[in-house]
Amino acid sequence: MDKILEAVVMSSYPNNVKQGLVRRVIEAAKQPMDSEQCWSMLELSTKLFLTGDTKYKREIGKEVLEVYGHYHPEEFEEFFNVRFLLSLLQEGYGPLGKRSHYVLDYIQLGLQFVLESPSANSIFNLLRIEVLRKVCERPSPKQCAKISKLLTQHPQCIPTGKHQILFCQQLIRCIGQFQCISEGEDDIMEFLEQVNKVSGLLQRIWRAQTSAILPSLKELFTIISSTEEQEAPSNALASVVQFVPLELMDGVIRNLTNDDSITDVQMMTAISRMIDWVSWPLGKNIDKWIIALLKGLAAVKKFSILIEVTLSKIEKVFSKLLYPIVREGALSVLQYMLLSFQHSHEAFHLLLPHIPRLVASLKKEDSNSATSSLEQLAELIHCMFFRFSGFPDLYEPVLEAVKALPIPNEDRIKHLLGQNAWTSQKNELACFYPRLASKSETGKIGLINLGNTCYMNSIIQSLFMASDFRHSVLNLAEGNSQPLMTKLQWLFAFLEHSQRPAISPESFLSASWPPWFTPGAQQDCSEYLKYLLDRLHEEEKTGKRIYQKLKESSFMSQAIEQHYLNKTLIEKMFGGKMITKIRCLKCLNVSSREEAFTDLSLAFPPPDRHVLSTGSASVLPVEEIGPQFIEPPGTSSQIMGSPWIKRKPHVSGDHAANIVPVETLGFQEPGNQATSLNSNAVGTDSAKDPLLAFGEQTCSPKDSRSVPDLINYFLSPEKLTAENKYHCEKCASLQDAEKVAELTEGPHYLILTLLRFSFDPRTMRRKKILDNVSIPLVLKLPVLVAPEESEDVWQRRKDRAAPGSSFVSVIYDLCSVVVHSGISSESGHYYCYSRECSDTIAHGQPRDGAQEPASDKQRRARRGCPVHEVGAESSRPHGEPSLNKDLMEAISKDNILYLQEQEKEARNRAAYISALPKSPLWWRDFDRDKDDDSSSGGCSPAAGGGGSGSFHGLVF
Repeated sequence: MDKILEAVVMSSYPNNVKQGLVRRVIEAAKQPMDSEQCWSMLELSTKLFLTGDTKYKREIGKEVLEVYGHYHPEEFEEFFNVRFLLSLLQEGYGPLGKRSHYVLDYIQLGLQFVLESPSANSIFNLLRIEVLRKVCERPSPKQCAKISKLLTQHPQCIPTGKHQILFCQQLIRCIGQFQCISEGEDDIMEFLEQVNKVSGLLQRIWRAQTSAILPSLKELFTIISSTEEQEAPSNALASVVQFVPLELMDGVIRNLTNDDSITDVQMMTAISRMIDWVSWPLGKNIDKWIIALLKGLAAVKKFSILIEVTLSKIEKVFSKLLYPIVREGALSVLQYMLLSFQHSHEAFHLLLPHIPRLVASLKKEDSNSATSSLEQLAELIHCMFFRFSGFPDLYEPVLEAVKALPIPNEDRIKHLLGQNAWTSQKNELACFYPRLASKSETGKIGLINLGNTCYMNSIIQSLFMASDFRHSVLNLAEGNSQPLMTKLQWLFAFLEHSQRPAISPESFLSASWPPWFTPGAQQDCSEYLKYLLDRLHEEEKTGKRIYQKLKESSFMSQAIEQHYLNKTLIEKMFGGKMITKIRCLKCLNVSSREEAFTDLSLAFPPPDRHVLSTGSASVLPVEEIGPQFIEPPGTSSQIMGSPWIKRKPHVSGDHAANIVPVETLGFQEPGNQATSLNSNAVGTDSAKDPLLAFGEQTCSPKDSRSVPDLINYFLSPEKLTAENKYHCEKCASLQDAEKVAELTEGPHYLILTLLRFSFDPRTMRRKKILDNVSIPLVLKLPVLVAPEESEDVWQRRKDRAAPGSSFVSVIYDLCSVVVHSGISSESGHYYCYSRECSDTIAHGQPRDGAQEPASDKQRRARRGCPVHEVGAESSRPHGEPSLNKDLMEAISKDNILYLQEQEKEARNRAAYISALPKSPLWWRDFDRDKDDDSSSGGCSPAAGGGGSGSFHGLVF
């Protein structure tokens, strides 16, 4: 029968004729026959299957083998023996030079018929050894795929024990040598399928034996980190990573980044090759592993590796956004690489020439993937514009390309930059080594305490958080002849763009130090603020102006415009005006004097004094407005310091009719009082949102006072009698009189000083008033409108007083609070709470050729009063000023220096730690900082006095 079958197969008959004859032979093979005949047919069918030169011949051989395996199992088992299989696997089948490529297919076919035979275990043992030997010989992708198919179908043949780990490692090495020779689409798809079969086998083994995963990954890293190989390993290794459980990621990355045996060159080689994997199609979680390793390197401060890898690979990653099949992973990696590379603009600028072409390509593609990627790319670009804002000309083509795409808000941008910076990555040893600590989670940068300089640091941070003032300072032109303002600009620029967790204000301290301050001693923060603002004001007033002239709206009178243009920056930001009137109680003559102020010093009323909360019909009525009126926050507020109290004498009598009440708009539920802050209500967590800090306490004690109470007391009439009698010019003698203050111009930022420090004549010492004071989140301040402004203002105001009133309400939102914690002025600690005071100014649209005033949507104040200059900023993304070149270079150099310092420090510590005995207690007293939290910034032993913390100054 074997001769007949062979003659039929080799004949020249048409295939349909052959098929009919073969079918008869196969049907006859299902009948009983002797062993010799069976053996002959098995030999012929094996020959046809393994050496047939056509697919037809191999199919006939396969069909005959299946029939004999099913109908003649004993003869098949005798033929399909261990010795025969060993010969096939080690020597092959067919003439030399033309060995069959179908041996593994043949074995897989035959195994199904011997699974229950006595020789099965012997065959399995043989195959466990032989498949290991095969993969060690580095077979082709096609042969590896056949091995994987065989072992997937017959897992009994997978090597076990130590051999299983070795098999996985050798299989990974095989994958590392895979290459797709052809560029044809069909060949590429076949190659991808082969790779997936091999990596799928690894996944199957890892699921059954998790102990094989880490040794496999170690071998993988050895391959990709090797610097000896002339040819880079195949990107097909990406298919291995996608099957590693993500729950192992943290441990694997931690081990890699803390392994001292891995050199920088090896690590750089490994991460570079992993980044190349973004081009591997259909790979899952590859981007997550790449980003995790980059973050791990940042956590251990290996910044030199990150810098070199980013600069060498970012353009390649960017180019992959053109291909939808790998776009998602490539975009994730690109986002992290750009958002983390914040010390220099170099990485972003490498992409500038390529962005317009990519944007155009994605728009043309018009798919969901392209649309989503465009929006994410635009967000990324605007983050870079915000971070490196000093190149408007260079950014022009990119701005043009993305102008129609959504622009993220500033909070979103700062959030992305804050969480992705290299210096924001947490180090597991940071709790033991404070110098390895990363930036604050808020993204803000601290100021180093130079020895009882917390008073200055708190003031600087509060001024920095006043966004309009900060932007104006950062926009200071070069060659301005204002040395102190220039130093403040540099300090603000470093607070905005430095990668350090904290910077030293030593240079600014030496320049702004009041000459009467004692070095190393605690000082009054409000006294320092007054001196600083006066210095800055006088410096500009002498003719060294820092800002371009404000473009005023056409409806403003020339006199008002000229008056405003003559103001200095300090006057524009913090300057207000008040008029003091004194009325002689004998002749009723009234004298008045107008004076400027940069803060209001608020004294505490005597214990028996109750400030009236209502006034006459001529002033604005008191209203309670809920939190819905707080948005958008316009004019910001801050709180500052404490000069010596000059107590206002008790006012008796019935002169309350002219009191100008201050309204509060509390962040409170109906029926609740304004927020109360008692002496121990606030801790030293400067990262806490002041809204939360204030909102956590909703009721104030009945005997507590509020900021509006103190302002109303400040504005209430004062009786001048006895030793304080007033010299009336009309009467030409000392007379009893009444003095009252009225605000005539509200500042852009309202600074309120609570006069908590007073002089006690009994003890001849200064003491601190520890009364509770509740602070509203929103304050409505009555301001007297000048006659020349009133008609224009009232036509534009929606929120106004009763008809005939000359007062308007200026609304302020709380921005910063400077707190003094301690029981006396000579000790304690200053710290501040601040929130971003967003610039809500809308750059007005032209109307009849004129610009709307800059205050159109700012601070809910009089529309006729411009508050700050925006003309130079109106065309810039997010209104961020461009820093001058020297300043940008200085920041970039310092950022690089900081990264180098951190890397050196981390390496030194790692080397030191590795040499220490492995005791669980060794770290407790290692290099403990002397100025930790318990020392309250190193101000004094009395600092942080528990129940004596108190809010000391407000800026609205």
